[in-house]
Amino acid sequence: MPNASARVCSGTVPDVHTVSVVVLDGFVPLDLAIPCDVFGGFDIPDEPNLYRVQVCSAGRAVRAGAFEIRTPHGLEVVPDAHTVVVPGIVDFQQTIPSSVIEALRSAWDRGARITSICSGAFVLAAAGLLDGSRATTHWRGARELAQRYPAITVEPDVLFVDEGRIVTSAGASAGLDMCLHLVRRDYGQAAAARAARLAVAPLNRDGGQAQFILHEAPRAKDRLAPLLEWMNKNLDQSIDVNALAERVRMSPRTFARRFREQTGTTPLQWLLTVRVRRAQELLETTRRPIDDIALRCGFDSPVTFRTRFRGLVGISPRAYRLRFFAPKSR
Repeated sequence: MPNASARVCSGTVPDVHTVSVVVLDGFVPLDLAIPCDVFGGFDIPDEPNLYRVQVCSAGRAVRAGAFEIRTPHGLEVVPDAHTVVVPGIVDFQQTIPSSVIEALRSAWDRGARITSICSGAFVLAAAGLLDGSRATTHWRGARELAQRYPAITVEPDVLFVDEGRIVTSAGASAGLDMCLHLVRRDYGQAAAARAARLAVAPLNRDGGQAQFILHEAPRAKDRLAPLLEWMNKNLDQSIDVNALAERVRMSPRTFARRFREQTGTTPLQWLLTVRVRRAQELLETTRRPIDDIALRCGFDSPVTFRTRFRGLVGISPRAYRLRFFAPKSR
């Protein structure tokens, strides 16, 4: 598969996208499970398999605290991957094997997308792949990453940072957010929604949200849960924050605080994200005119819609439709 990864960088997604997960001794078990579950979750009977996941390591046997695993692949598969994921490591100070650094650099040189979860950013930094870029890691290691590698702009308070071919995430569930984001980049909103459903995970947390979310997403007994459901069903309506606060019988100030505690963002930003995600679904699955989609998703004008869509997705609605339009399930 010579230079297959270059197709990712050119914007052309391969029929089956190869993901190499590089595991080091002392890896964080959850960080390994996340990419395997998200990308491997598409392997369902009678459904298109969009990804092929290869777990690999330098010595085939790697330890993680109370247990040891044997990986089915060595590092020879890394350079030909379309995407490389490096899970976190418990010890930020551990020496990174030269064979791992060489494999990562080789994959980079051949055009692969290189990503990390949690403290896996330290591995990418040791390989020199983060120099001159923005990056994030688990909040516990952010200061040390910035001190050891001053050429990196460390953003400690976000879930993930997408620099194009380099994508880094914070710890634990932020790795799930990043992987769902990558599915969206590769195959569109419908595929990302499918992956989120399989993982029983929310799809609306974006990279710029804070790592610290004080509570889980609202449950049925929470006062905000019915409100979020109502907002989802009424995206085409003009929704005012003061009216939302009144709907749950809170003062606007209390409502804003409770909303951020529960979702990690403001009511308006949450609403904007949901509206854009709904627009993505309609662009992928229907032939409705773009201006009609703008109105159906609650934007007051097509110009506003295009600006907001580009700001969140990175491309125009028309370009998004050209790339992802698929009226039938893949």
